[in-house]
Amino acid sequence: MGAGHAHKLYLHGRSPVHALPPHCKLAAVFCFVLVVVSTPREAMWAFALYAVLLAAVARAGRVPYGHLLKRMVIEVPFVAFAVLMPFVARGPYVDVLGVQLSSSGLWGAWNVLAKGTLGVAASVLLASTTELRELLLGLQRLRLPPLLVQIASFMIRYGDVVTDEMRRMRIARLSRGFRARGVRQWGVLAKSAGALFIRSYERGERVHLAMVSRGYTGTMPVIDEVNATRTQWTGAAALPLAALAVCLMGWAL
Repeated sequence: MGAGHAHKLYLHGRSPVHALPPHCKLAAVFCFVLVVVSTPREAMWAFALYAVLLAAVARAGRVPYGHLLKRMVIEVPFVAFAVLMPFVARGPYVDVLGVQLSSSGLWGAWNVLAKGTLGVAASVLLASTTELRELLLGLQRLRLPPLLVQIASFMIRYGDVVTDEMRRMRIARLSRGFRARGVRQWGVLAKSAGALFIRSYERGERVHLAMVSRGYTGTMPVIDEVNATRTQWTGAAALPLAALAVCLMGWAL
């Protein structure tokens, strides 16, 4: 449990962004997203500047732009929703390439697409320069409810264990000639899912009893104390402060 759990998004490296304490980066990304959401949708130039700011952070963190774009595929469902909005929304209609589209739907699609893309990009940059264990320490440092931090910690620590259990069960089914070809095989898959749930539940009980026997009282001991200097806070605040200046200009102009 004390071992590191690196995720696929994280890129090992040494950069000013990697060196920042995790709680500083979490606060910076959170404030940046708030500023982006608060920007009027009509200020299209502002979103372009936000993208430039994120590109500068990616360059400082030595995160390849190709890596960033590939990991942003998770945004596809939001893009599909945004594409449908001009067709289903009501209000004044405009002609776009011979197709009647809702004006309010177009603005809504742009709003969702622009702000969602920037939010996802900021999150991917955070994950690419911060290990999962450091993120948990950062959340703990920011005084997130301890119970939520512990739940997230156990989800990360035992996600691989449950996934490996699923893999072994799949191999066992295949070795017995099972092939999921239709509805008739759903019963076997349902029983496998039930067995996986019971095994995971029993494992959780055993882990909890082991923790209680070792003195667990509802809080986890803090092994690594993560502190940040004023210089580090200033460096982390550069992104949200620059974004705030762009947002204020977007409301003023």
